[in-house]
Amino acid sequence: MSASVLLLVALLLFSGISKASAGRWRPCTDLLPIDFLSLVLPKGGETLIGVRMVQDRGARGLRLTGPPWALGFPASRLFINCEFFPEEFSIVVTLKVSRMAPKKNEYMFSLVEEGSDRLLMGLRFSQDSLHFLFQGLTGRERLTFDCVQLADNRWHTLVLAVTGLYATLTVDCGLPLDLVHGKPFPTAFSTKGSRFYVGSRRRWKGLFSGLMRQLVLLPGSDATSRICPSSNPSLASLSVPKALLQLPIKLSGNEALPYPYEADLRVTLGTHPPCGKPELGQLWFDSLKRGLFLCDGGAWVSMLREKERLDYVEDYQDLYTNSETFDVEVFRIPSEGLFVATANREPKPGSGIYKWTDGRLELYQNISTFEAMAWKYFTVDNKMFLVVANSRGKREGDKELSVIYKWNPRKLKFLQYQTLETHSARDWEAFNILGEDFLAVANHRQGDNNHNINSVIYKWNPGSKVFEVNQTIQTSGAYDWEFFTAGNYHFLAVANTFDGVSTQIESTIYIWMGGMFQPFQAIVTFGATDWEMFQIGSRIFLAVANGQKLYRKGSSVYTLNSTIYELNMATETFLMFQDIVTYSAVDWEFFTVGDEKYLVVANSYDGSSYSLNSVIYRWQGYEGFVPIHRLPTIGCKDWEFFSSVEGSYLIYSSATEPLSKVFRLKTY
Repeated sequence: MSASVLLLVALLLFSGISKASAGRWRPCTDLLPIDFLSLVLPKGGETLIGVRMVQDRGARGLRLTGPPWALGFPASRLFINCEFFPEEFSIVVTLKVSRMAPKKNEYMFSLVEEGSDRLLMGLRFSQDSLHFLFQGLTGRERLTFDCVQLADNRWHTLVLAVTGLYATLTVDCGLPLDLVHGKPFPTAFSTKGSRFYVGSRRRWKGLFSGLMRQLVLLPGSDATSRICPSSNPSLASLSVPKALLQLPIKLSGNEALPYPYEADLRVTLGTHPPCGKPELGQLWFDSLKRGLFLCDGGAWVSMLREKERLDYVEDYQDLYTNSETFDVEVFRIPSEGLFVATANREPKPGSGIYKWTDGRLELYQNISTFEAMAWKYFTVDNKMFLVVANSRGKREGDKELSVIYKWNPRKLKFLQYQTLETHSARDWEAFNILGEDFLAVANHRQGDNNHNINSVIYKWNPGSKVFEVNQTIQTSGAYDWEFFTAGNYHFLAVANTFDGVSTQIESTIYIWMGGMFQPFQAIVTFGATDWEMFQIGSRIFLAVANGQKLYRKGSSVYTLNSTIYELNMATETFLMFQDIVTYSAVDWEFFTVGDEKYLVVANSYDGSSYSLNSVIYRWQGYEGFVPIHRLPTIGCKDWEFFSSVEGSYLIYSSATEPLSKVFRLKTY
């Protein structure tokens, strides 16, 4: 080839490179987050019909009232030089939905073909599922994540990551849900001639009814690692529009709001309205006492009154029970009021359910139990339940059956619902993890001497509507379970009392990992009978009640330290914070009056007498808990704190007398 020809080829190549370099080129996979909400919000203070800014529980969100076609933009606005949707991507959504009717679906976003109105892509949810839809090579495909409940009146952040056959959903930085689909997401998904819509699929049907704070597309990668872990997982953010970030809204002069704005609050008048989960965040103005109260999901919390301080404790009511009482459980039934269940020793007339009426507890219902050791109140699917821990059978040699009772809203009573075989059961713990409901029983012993047996964790089956065995855990004379959450992690602590030889044994804290509880930390305890978890500010504590020291046939020691442990974030373990001298302690109860924090211990026996003082300790920061009140008790087994419109109270149960007592906390 001649030199002139080579020179011509070189010039042509150089010319082509220069022209290509001069034009802007953008790949299909751009790793920058694409904020859909910012794309549809008006600029420069303009208003937009169908969009309102709402402040709810410390966060702002957008309420979309329609018309649905107003909140849309052409796909070509995003995919300029490449019309294909990314093969791999994440969608991040932060939302809050109050309620949803059965069989109803609402869209978070959609991609619709403009000419035919055909749905090309959509993310929608129903009462208990999340669905991702897309147009595949042979028709519409759907990825469905079941048991995802978003319509619970709480903020939630979810991340959906899609790559090929695989999809992963993470809700509130919890454990990821993985799904394998039979047909992969298309490698060449054309967006030509289509349009994105926020909160709908361009129709009134399926219009998003809640609040939306974040809607982000992240091409090319899984967004989970970019927002998790988070100090506030339900509001974890990747890209939130600036208009939704700052609280509260501040205006200067006659400046107009850039978007219509409101607070999602409702004020109720009247005489003590119900306060349950449906009323969470609602305000109540008590015109009689001229006070403003906020519902925290279980009780009305004062907002205007001067902060209360505990002055002294007075003997308020003698509660004569059916027999000796091993446990009391305080709970509220929406629209019905406050109740107390007592776990009594004798089977006839059994254990009592008492109702708070006109400032006193009155017998409401008797339930036949068999040496009942504990009650636990819980809810599943808005249904109310009570489960009792029976420690023996009806007759000698019978199976020991603990019973779940369900509240009948028509008869206004608890009726038997399900029986579970247990072994000298001492305690039940109810808890919810990622929308699934569990019950854990502390099996104390089998027969007369076998204390090293399995305790059982049951899981609610939404199909059969009963609890089924989910996991067994080896325990030694188990006496108590305590479930708690720290950050994104769920824990379950067992109080092991006796292994057949000694009460000086390890009690174990378990952590939820891989769909089951696994050992996290073992702590040496002495006849442990109770764990109490509480939080002060950002600090997390666990208090253990040590009952006695005993080894083989030696004498028992009842005067010993019970210990408060604190979670150390650096070592990721619970470390000893404070020792407190107790006398066969069997229970701790943490409570708050005003801004002050308290612990009360149930001292039950000192080796010679059951008539002892139980002690209230007050939190004093650096000094820890300091004793401030000593209350005379007889065989004290359990303490519970509760509040009503009349004031704040403590109730204790006696395991040696058919008499429990209610104390009133006098404040100033």
